[in-house]
Amino acid sequence: MKFRPCIDLHEGKVKQIVGKSLSDEDKLITNFISDKSSSWYAKLYKNDGLFGGHVIMLGKGNEKAAKEALSAFRSGLQAGGGINCDNAHEYIDAGASGVIVTSYVFKNGMIDWDNLKKLNEKVDKEKIIIDLSCRYKNNDYYIVTDRWQKFTDIIINIKNIELLEKYCSEFLVHAVDVEGMMCGIDKKLIEMLSEIVDIPITYAGGITTIEELDIIDEIGKGRIDATVGSALDIFGGKLSYKKVVEWHNRHNR
Repeated sequence: MKFRPCIDLHEGKVKQIVGKSLSDEDKLITNFISDKSSSWYAKLYKNDGLFGGHVIMLGKGNEKAAKEALSAFRSGLQAGGGINCDNAHEYIDAGASGVIVTSYVFKNGMIDWDNLKKLNEKVDKEKIIIDLSCRYKNNDYYIVTDRWQKFTDIIINIKNIELLEKYCSEFLVHAVDVEGMMCGIDKKLIEMLSEIVDIPITYAGGITTIEELDIIDEIGKGRIDATVGSALDIFGGKLSYKKVVEWHNRHNR
């Protein structure tokens, strides 16, 4: 299991935001706004040898900051937020190791197979990461899009996972109900993912302690990586980034 770092961008700045507060009205709950640049964080992750993290653009106006981070850690970070078949290579050329797609693939409550196939025609499957950000409803986890506000009709289950695995090399899963809340992890979701996913997967949402990383490692059977945001001291939280890096190094010698 690996720790995968993140850089969340909003209005060109590095921020930590409660995921489900995102809306068109911009009624955000913001946990942290950094005075450091996106490239500062990218260089930090590069120096600590933390590959496979992600830069997420939350809305427009983040393109420049995203590309600065990607350039500072070439082939070390994935890029997500508004990615489609027309701009994917723009971010790969800027240094992204892969591109993360959500709304381009999930539209009108369904999987847009045409868009997914178009993306596969233009981008190597090994460079495609599908974001399965989800919220819990009616005893199932449903994929959500449009800045995590819109429920699709797509349930995260083995049938849908097997279909999507044919078009990507990894999944990124934001547990939106706990994302940015620093209220603990979604154990039920993690356990389910460990049973039905065969390709690399990164879990995000609610991690606040080193002990929770151990729990993810255990119930995820070592197959699920994790990212930590608001809880880290580099984002204004209480969890030591240095200790998380030490944890990562112990598990990946």
